[in-house]
Amino acid sequence: MKKAIIPIFFLFISGVLLAQPKFDLGLKAGVNFSKLSFNIDDYKSDAITKAHFGAFGRVGWSKIFVQPEVYYSSKGGNIDLNSGALNAIKSIDYSSVDVPVLLGFQLFKLSVVDVHILGGPLFSFVTKSSVNDNPELSKEYFENHYIGFQYGLGVDVWFLTVDARMEHGSKKLFSHPDFEGSNQTFMVTVGFKIL
Repeated sequence: MKKAIIPIFFLFISGVLLAQPKFDLGLKAGVNFSKLSFNIDDYKSDAITKAHFGAFGRVGWSKIFVQPEVYYSSKGGNIDLNSGALNAIKSIDYSSVDVPVLLGFQLFKLSVVDVHILGGPLFSFVTKSSVNDNPELSKEYFENHYIGFQYGLGVDVWFLTVDARMEHGSKKLFSHPDFEGSNQTFMVTVGFKIL
């Protein structure tokens, strides 16, 4: 059995390398429905609507592709913390440069429609932050960067691509002496392929 695995592996690699590669490059923009979650019990968190815009690439063979992206994104959340002095915090907003590197797989393709799933890690670099529009308060509580992951479903129609994705921060984003928070974002994006 072990002897058969090596030839099968090389046949698979040869097939991938000989297949017609695909390459796309484009611009994208969309909306974020962003929410924050905390490690405390007594709070409510509501999603807010923000936007993102940037660029994407896609390189792949057959049904598998890699899709790196870079975009500027605004996120945050409205919160209700029912815990003494923490009642002063009502909203948290931040902006970031996000760099997801997604692995995609084509589910099926019709004449002009291509449906795929994708997912992978996200590297996020916080560029601006505020708590209740108070930039001084935010500096001591926000991380400079964090790692997360995204997953979702996409549809390509001719030169347009539409994605719907979930994003989860796997590391704390906001650190108050009494609690910590991380982000959750649902994103809808429209992209325009220029290559």
